[in-house]
Amino acid sequence: MALIVHKYGGTSMGSPERIRNVAKRVAKWARAGHQMVVVPSAMSGETNRLLALAKELAPPRATEAYNRELDMLAATGEQASSALLAIALQTEGMGSVSYAGWQVPIRTDSSYTKARIESIDDQRVRADLANGKVVIVTGFQGIDDEGNITTLGRGGSDTSAVAVAAAMKADECLIYTDVDGVYTTDPRVVPEARRLHTVSFEEMLEMASLGSKVLQIRSVEFAGKYKVPMRVLSSFTPWDIDINEEAKSGTLITFEEDEKMEQAVVSGIAFNRDEAKISVLGVPDKPGIAYQILGAVADANIEVDVIIQNLSKDGKTDFSFTVNRGDYARTVDLLKEKVVPELGAQEVVGDAKICKVSIVGIGMRSHVGVASKMFRVLSEEGINIQMISTSEIKTSVVIDEKYVELAVRALHKAFELDQPAA
Repeated sequence: MALIVHKYGGTSMGSPERIRNVAKRVAKWARAGHQMVVVPSAMSGETNRLLALAKELAPPRATEAYNRELDMLAATGEQASSALLAIALQTEGMGSVSYAGWQVPIRTDSSYTKARIESIDDQRVRADLANGKVVIVTGFQGIDDEGNITTLGRGGSDTSAVAVAAAMKADECLIYTDVDGVYTTDPRVVPEARRLHTVSFEEMLEMASLGSKVLQIRSVEFAGKYKVPMRVLSSFTPWDIDINEEAKSGTLITFEEDEKMEQAVVSGIAFNRDEAKISVLGVPDKPGIAYQILGAVADANIEVDVIIQNLSKDGKTDFSFTVNRGDYARTVDLLKEKVVPELGAQEVVGDAKICKVSIVGIGMRSHVGVASKMFRVLSEEGINIQMISTSEIKTSVVIDEKYVELAVRALHKAFELDQPAA
């Protein structure tokens, strides 16, 4: 008997019929002798509907009090889907119970709308499992030290599922989604994209951070930190598929770098359209400038990605970085109001129509010339590179948004990702 965690996304929970199919699938695993914990997302579109209502009534400026109520509101989506799934399981003759994150409890910090998990008390869940029940825990949410409901940010159900699996030392965490695994790139952009049977945690972490929407990055970080075996697979296969076949489907995210993995220099191509570039021009070139600019941005809870500082000329330099497109206007306002006057910089300019394209692969560690090949391919397509960022197993470039699909297709072909793995 194994302890298995299943996570189901919003589309998997999108209607009574789909919830019924999820219940049948979970019941199949439970009848095979496994202890089952299930983490469902809200029904498809429900969180957006709730947040749209809040937006209609929102004050002109978001405050801590407003964000607290957003979490209170958004958390109800998962509570509804969890209760509905418990009811559907009971109809299948399966003992089940649902808990909100605060009932488990899943302890988080107090960063409303993007809280981080600090600990999970699994005592209550283990007692129910011991009594033969399927336990359903709301994804995406927890409780802070003050007793306030918090949410983990979009995609937070993935993180909840992996965190529960880690806390309970589950044998495997299965992430059911509307795709049947992790692909070499987005199949909607490159129809020849292939599903990967295995991918290393390092590669998955890079791909998640670089715009691959299959998994939320914090879920991959959790899985890597606590060594949680993780599999991404489709919830749209028939629920009565043979359990042994299902257990080997999708993409397994592994810790071991086997010999086959070494043969692929590049495993995948990720891209992110949700980026914007900001440049602070004419900054005095002296120690502490990067901190003065980025410290203020970090204090506003805005994440920075690619950073470039140009060479100094006449004691002045230009400092550029990228942020999430949703934070673009707020960051520009912050820099103009606070940072530029303090630094004596000339001006702040920005571009919200950029995109980041990245090649990822653990094979890049042992192969030279991979980045230069990427640059050559983009050059041959007439695509100008605005910024470059590298790590041991990835190279990212910032380009004009209008060239993103051309770039991804050209790179996918150049690195032979359309060819079956050897």
